[in-house]
Amino acid sequence: MSILHPPVSKEDHVQGNKNAKITLLEYGDYQCPFCGHAYPIVKKLQKIFGNDLQFVFRNFPIVEAHPNAYNAALSAEASGLQGKFWEMHDIIFENQNSLGWDSLISYARSLGIDTNKFKKDIESGHLQQRIDGDLESGLRSGVNGTPSFFINGKKYNGDWEYKTFQQVLSDMIHS
Repeated sequence: MSILHPPVSKEDHVQGNKNAKITLLEYGDYQCPFCGHAYPIVKKLQKIFGNDLQFVFRNFPIVEAHPNAYNAALSAEASGLQGKFWEMHDIIFENQNSLGWDSLISYARSLGIDTNKFKKDIESGHLQQRIDGDLESGLRSGVNGTPSFFINGKKYNGDWEYKTFQQVLSDMIHS
């Protein structure tokens, strides 16, 4: 079984209770159709489990298959610098078929993001380092496709369709 390297830290994008019984981490690609399918499942799990579930997202753009994934990841990270990572994360997944630069900038504008700062942050190179760090940590952790999930630091290789995933997490919470 693969172990998460590095473990979740304050550097990660985290939603939910930091003292939750379960930390669910996803390595995701914003243009991946399977990640798009997983997105509402994760949202539903977050709603169902509330304070018992913490969700973490790390970037794993597979640019050979998804040419807009890297720019989408950059946009989410640049939005994060203005306190809107999760809002951009959601908009991107909800508009997976429209991830060109014009669309990404339009999404940023709709969130009230300073688009001049957004563009400068993307061009700075700092965000590329973060995404490349996520990719490297995914590879070290045994990620070979997206979405890849880790539960409490251990790679989850089971079915992530809602009913099965919900049951696995429920069993962990109640054990």
